[in-house]
Amino acid sequence: MTDKIRTFVVDHEPVAQARLLSLCREEADIEIVGTCATGVDALSAIEHTTPDLAFIELDLPGLHGIELATRLGRRGPAVIFMTAHRHYAAHAFEIRAVDYLVKPFSEERFKSALAHARQRSIPRVSRVLKPDGASPHTEQRRAERLVIKSNSRVHLVRAREIDWCEAFGNYVRFHVGSQTHVMRETLTKLQARLDPRTFLRVHRSSIVNLDSIQELHPTTNGEFLILLRDKTRLTLSRGYRQGLQRALGDTL
Repeated sequence: MTDKIRTFVVDHEPVAQARLLSLCREEADIEIVGTCATGVDALSAIEHTTPDLAFIELDLPGLHGIELATRLGRRGPAVIFMTAHRHYAAHAFEIRAVDYLVKPFSEERFKSALAHARQRSIPRVSRVLKPDGASPHTEQRRAERLVIKSNSRVHLVRAREIDWCEAFGNYVRFHVGSQTHVMRETLTKLQARLDPRTFLRVHRSSIVNLDSIQELHPTTNGEFLILLRDKTRLTLSRGYRQGLQRALGDTL
């Protein structure tokens, strides 16, 4: 394997940090690039080492783990939080945490969290060994902007500003705030261009920006009503429920 998941560990408890490092070193695709015991030290160290994944203890001295992850922002690593307290979970997932480990956690729970990271949140995931040992040669570039041609005009749309997309025939309609744009494209091809950390297929005819979701309401037959922040209502089909659960790091 020529590439690994560059991983940083932030934990102020020496015993807990040592155990986590031991678990990480048993994984063939994990490379430890740094450790810290405080949030302040971790902020500069992570920005310098640019890891793909960070395990961050929440109750850090000086700078809380939530604040650390917030300051690292979207360009920072994927984050798996660790804590002895459950009450931070909602806030953690609001800032798009990959998973939330409640101490003391088992080796199986650690592996589950790491699997979530591999599947959804590591930018370099397509270059890491797959379970069957295959290693793709290239990584598809995720679009940060979409060029949409319409009525003799060319619109440049920032991908992160898209609230949701819907398919109709061989076209896709983009909903960006109060604006709507149309592109000749299939939803499947569009999905391959969008960042899977942000955009998720929730129905055969719709993709949603996870940051645009406000609430989820169970309906019937295992489906959910998705309420966006602009009050748009979408359907989460049963077939896509597991993908959303992985994205949220929790069961629905």
